[in-house]
Amino acid sequence: MDINMKTEFARIPKAAVARSLVEAAYETIRHEILNGALAPGTKLRFEMLQKRYSFGASTLREALTRLVGEALVTSEEQKGFRVAPVSLEDLADLTRTRVFIEKEALRESIEAGDDAWEGRLVAAYHRLSKTEAKLRAEPELQRDEFEIRNREFHEALISACPSRWLHHLYAILFQQSERYRRISLVNRVVSRDVHAEHQAVFEAALARDVNLACRVAGEHIERTLTVMSKVLASEE
Repeated sequence: MDINMKTEFARIPKAAVARSLVEAAYETIRHEILNGALAPGTKLRFEMLQKRYSFGASTLREALTRLVGEALVTSEEQKGFRVAPVSLEDLADLTRTRVFIEKEALRESIEAGDDAWEGRLVAAYHRLSKTEAKLRAEPELQRDEFEIRNREFHEALISACPSRWLHHLYAILFQQSERYRRISLVNRVVSRDVHAEHQAVFEAALARDVNLACRVAGEHIERTLTVMSKVLASEE
């Protein structure tokens, strides 16, 4: 590091540096939980985390506290932090709630959608389709890109919904289901054509067929529950 860079770094307020470190720790641990590198139920000891990621204890504590708020990590007094478990019961509850919220948001979005909404939907579907073509060949290598494109597509579907609270609730539920989606995508216990599911939702929404769009969207979300029930059964 040259003297000019050292001078510039010294000018950054300590609070800003601390926030940046917490953000980096949060993103790193979150990604490792979502991709399975930190398995459900793993004890998150500070010694292990410091050795693995080279962050300080206070930085790690703040990052883990954020992840507790996202339900990806659990915390018990005197017992410390653990990666939150996955269970069929949790996914069933999450799926039921997500279907309820997302179908209503989709209904309102289709009814209110204009040409700009159609354009966003077509563009998001096109990007998702390109990623899905690669996903078939390399599921484990394409999970991150697929998650981004999948989120963009679902957000485009409901983007014309006028309810701020439906958008807020949808975002929480979509994020909470990410771990289950990632597990179901790479597991070959159940054959699944995710592209065909998305195509059915896309075509129904674009045709402004509200009832059909809501039905196939609900079936699409529920299929992850079906896959996960067989995945978890195979691991018993």
